[in-house]
Amino acid sequence: MTAGGGTDTDTNGFSRLLAGHRVAAGLTQEELAASAGVSLRALGDMERGRTRGPQRRTVRALAEALGLDDPQAEALDRAAQSGRPRGVRPGPVPAGSPARPRGSAPRESVVGEDTLLGNAVVGNTAGQEPVGQDAAGRDADPDAPRADAPSAVPAETGQSALALPRDIADFTAREEALALLARMAEDERPSHPRVVLVSGQPGLGKTSFALHAAHALAERFPDGQLSLDLGGMSPQPLPARDALGQVLRALGVADAAVPAGTEERAGLYRALVRERRLVLVLDNAADESQVRPLLPGSGPAVTIVTSRNLLPGLESVHRLNLDVLSPAEAAALLARIAGRERIEAAPDATAELAGLCGYLPLALRIAGQRLVARPQQPVAHLVRQLAAEENRLDLLETGDLAVRPAFELSYRRLPAESQLVLRRCALTAGKDFTAEIAAAYAGRSAARTELVLEQLVDAGLMQAATPDRYRLHDLVRLYAGERLAADETAEELAEARTRAGRWILGRAAEFGLRFDPDHAADDTGTGGSAPAYLTEAAAWLEYEHPEWLAALHQAQQAGRYREVVDTAEAMHWFSDRLLSWGIWAEVFHLSVDAARAIGDTRVEAVHVNYLAWTYVTCLHRYQRGIELATEGLELARAVGDREQQGWALTYLASGLRYLQRHREATDAFHRAADAFAEVANRSAMIGRLVTLRGAANCLRESGRAEEAVESRRRALAGTLELVERWSSPLIHMLAAMTAHELGLDRAALKRWPAAEKAYRQALVHFEAVGRPDSMTKTLTELGTALIEQGRAEEARELLTEALTDLSAEGPRSAGARH
Repeated sequence: MTAGGGTDTDTNGFSRLLAGHRVAAGLTQEELAASAGVSLRALGDMERGRTRGPQRRTVRALAEALGLDDPQAEALDRAAQSGRPRGVRPGPVPAGSPARPRGSAPRESVVGEDTLLGNAVVGNTAGQEPVGQDAAGRDADPDAPRADAPSAVPAETGQSALALPRDIADFTAREEALALLARMAEDERPSHPRVVLVSGQPGLGKTSFALHAAHALAERFPDGQLSLDLGGMSPQPLPARDALGQVLRALGVADAAVPAGTEERAGLYRALVRERRLVLVLDNAADESQVRPLLPGSGPAVTIVTSRNLLPGLESVHRLNLDVLSPAEAAALLARIAGRERIEAAPDATAELAGLCGYLPLALRIAGQRLVARPQQPVAHLVRQLAAEENRLDLLETGDLAVRPAFELSYRRLPAESQLVLRRCALTAGKDFTAEIAAAYAGRSAARTELVLEQLVDAGLMQAATPDRYRLHDLVRLYAGERLAADETAEELAEARTRAGRWILGRAAEFGLRFDPDHAADDTGTGGSAPAYLTEAAAWLEYEHPEWLAALHQAQQAGRYREVVDTAEAMHWFSDRLLSWGIWAEVFHLSVDAARAIGDTRVEAVHVNYLAWTYVTCLHRYQRGIELATEGLELARAVGDREQQGWALTYLASGLRYLQRHREATDAFHRAADAFAEVANRSAMIGRLVTLRGAANCLRESGRAEEAVESRRRALAGTLELVERWSSPLIHMLAAMTAHELGLDRAALKRWPAAEKAYRQALVHFEAVGRPDSMTKTLTELGTALIEQGRAEEARELLTEALTDLSAEGPRSAGARH
């Protein structure tokens, strides 16, 4: 007997009758399934007798597709009815199940309409064991499918309110993520339920991606594709209980058969999908507790969850963190929306447009739709409009598409402290920043700020740039800036900028002074790399230079001139390490202006000299450097500062040398040496060695290389004495540059083995500094010396290895200052 009281013969009668009608009609299973609107798998189960009496509406659909007349259709329905469960005998009601109203009559139990599964069954059919036990009285698996499971196929019957929305025809990119989902779908019997969490900031196209993926997977999942908006960003997200109710109804469970409790609904849902190959898109999830009840316990189904939040507590899921598009992908999306010819005709404007949109799919789509609505408008016109930051979010709105509301939804759900930290992050100057920097603006401790930043990452409004650095998307930064202006007073903002600026400039000065020979601690070690305290200082000054440079400008504008001067003064020895930076002219122009505002002539002389060095050594604008050095010399003479006279003469001589005025340059170098000889500090000792080097360079460049070698050897000997006494990175840098120049002197005399020896000596000292980028010049010259000695292969290996190492290590310091 079957569970409903019918015989196996009854069920087989329906199966044989259905198969006979199909063969007589000349239809394949695929053709009949498509015509009747049922899944191929369900039809196969019917013909093999694995399905007890199907629902009446399913039989009617099959009869119409087969072209049966009324008597044939009635006979087919009678055959199906004989396999359906008959009247329901009252039985025990499991805990949590909806009770039948008192006095009501038992209803006819019809599969897929009133029948419940697992713990949700209100009664047991004739011949069935009570729910919760098997025939032997053992506890049954509450998630196990029952014989009377609903067989509706939502995507094919057209009766589902949760059918997939249409796919986007111009969907672009995300190939790797789509390929991952396709590979996951290949396993017909996965060992664990397949759940994919698609997360990321607002505007990345998470919903579009999930729906596109579901459409792409449809052929592999014939039992249905459903999509449910969980309303995660609304004031009242859809409760898990209500979400389960919608899904159960979409799967064919009648309203009266849907259990009351969340756990019972979840159990029924897991039982229903255990054997079904379907795709469920759970869009816009709020949190883990909303999603967990909607996840299958087992089976072949694929669940795609989208959320702005990372949902870090959701376990055993495949995580896809979508990012912005690449420049090429962004251009391709614009082309598919606005027209390929129009976009390809303006490649530069298109690239700029994509950048102004932050490569964010939502912003790109809005920009593309604006172009579509204005066919006469060139791409460059929209670029010009979007270039104004104050108008950008206003322009990134068209119809019901807008960027600002997308961010607003997430922002309004944040706690007040998180909102404040997000707003204050808009004050940072760099593309990314540390928790320390953000804390300075937020007025919180670094530890507390880091915790809030991590929460913002989880919420999709902040990105983790590296393990210890964070960044805001460009458009999120604009939105945070808007909230900053709207939610905080001018006084609050001024106080935040001042507090943060003072902290940042104080830290910059502290680290900069570590490179000052008269302030830095001695390092008597003999190791082959820069001391940790200098490595830490250099890394902070390099990575945080947008912050301290912006703070320097803010201090200047606020009239805090002493802070500007002190910071620049602390920086000037560090500036030796990064000659290629374009910021030193900016720094020392600020400090010169600040010194003049203070009215201190000596301080002005110092900073005019720093600016002269910048123009000669960094900008290679020698005539302007000579003019500034002359001005610095006059200021230093006015206050009787011999050390600053020495540096002014050194920069004057360097500018003359680069203009090939060697006689004048040599004279200036000698006068500089005389000035330094009258001063007893480390800076003056270094200055004297710098003048020896400069004079030797003049000798070589004027054709007197032999004399240059002798002068350089004396300079190198003096430098190595300082290395023995101090062994600081600054002195190692001076030794490296002096040895490098000795190599140049010997190369000018064609003494290649001696030149090689000098270059290798320079490399030893460069290594002690931490491999600055000026080291590449020595490596190049060493390669030339090797080639001149017939060792071309050795030169090639050396240069290849050096190029690889230096490229991997990123931006490096450069050259000796003086």
